[in-house]
Amino acid sequence: MSITASVTLSDARIVSPEGVHDGWLTIEDGRVTHVGQGPAPRDGHSLGGRHVVPGFVDIHNHGGAGGSFPTGDQETARDAIALHRKHGTTTMVASLVSGPVNGLAAAAASLADLCDDGLLAGIHFEGPYISKDRCGAHDPTALRDPSPGEFAGLVKAGRGHVRMVTIAAELPGALDTIREAVGSGVIAAIGHSDATFEQTQAGIEAGGSVATHLYNAMPALGHRAPGPIAALLEDERVTVELINDGVHVHPAMIKLAFDVAGPGRTVLITDAMMATGLSDGVYKLGSMDVNVAGGVARLVEGGSIAGSTLTMDVAFRRAVRVAGLTLSEAVSVTSATPARVLGLSDRLGTIAAGKFADLVVLSADLEVEGVMRRGIWTTEP
Repeated sequence: MSITASVTLSDARIVSPEGVHDGWLTIEDGRVTHVGQGPAPRDGHSLGGRHVVPGFVDIHNHGGAGGSFPTGDQETARDAIALHRKHGTTTMVASLVSGPVNGLAAAAASLADLCDDGLLAGIHFEGPYISKDRCGAHDPTALRDPSPGEFAGLVKAGRGHVRMVTIAAELPGALDTIREAVGSGVIAAIGHSDATFEQTQAGIEAGGSVATHLYNAMPALGHRAPGPIAALLEDERVTVELINDGVHVHPAMIKLAFDVAGPGRTVLITDAMMATGLSDGVYKLGSMDVNVAGGVARLVEGGSIAGSTLTMDVAFRRAVRVAGLTLSEAVSVTSATPARVLGLSDRLGTIAAGKFADLVVLSADLEVEGVMRRGIWTTEP
């Protein structure tokens, strides 16, 4: 790792949501100060024509490298953060899974320390306010009806770092809890839900603005009962998450969602769990046993998909190679749009003067060859 007070990166193919240009950029004290086209005005570190994209922003991640955010263990959480950093994720939200409320509060309080240190961008409660019929890999015994007062206690435990909560819109108390979340500055996401089209619309009207991993853990699209997918896709106030690993969602459905929502309302997430970066075997997601075979994570009991072993660089490559997105569109859905969702687009998500120098250097094959965060090379090209 090397700290760079001032450096110019030249001979770069800089990718932005607006396009790709050959040029250069200067970094001083952790921020981009200049971005230009053509030859650099001074000697610098040549990238040899490689692509430079903004650091990836993952708003839904449960861990990796043996670390599981739901445990709240700080040491192994740091291992997970380091693994995903190597794959280009420079901003990450730690997602918890359903469990006893006191356990969730304790995990949030512990992870808040890592947020204070700048290692995490926030905490996401994916449960316990979700549907038993659509709970996926969550412990069904831990699920509860949403309660505004109870959720306010979880927010307090997170010391200002709770960024998002997933709620099934059809549950008793859901709409009031969505309003409580939004009023507390927390993103209300709708997911793990058996809601009708109309119930989902009510959740959006109450303030729901994100679809937790669209398609997964919700009823399929129906021509007579369109359900939550149609309601979430059609509403321009909603940003939809997609797990682009080739397991959770068929590429045709990735393309369908993108064609409807576009780069401004689509974010790719990993939904990664602790086995990410490790070999096949049996692992934990919250209290649930998970078997990973061929890189695919499923519950030991019942076989439900249990998160993923995806990293954001793989999601980026699949977006281009499989889903047919342009490089600029791929940058939008892996960096710019998730940064906007988190309210951080003034400081990250694109390569622009004044923003943090969070960068990923990619080869012609879109493999990660360098990662910079806040002007520090964590992987030097």
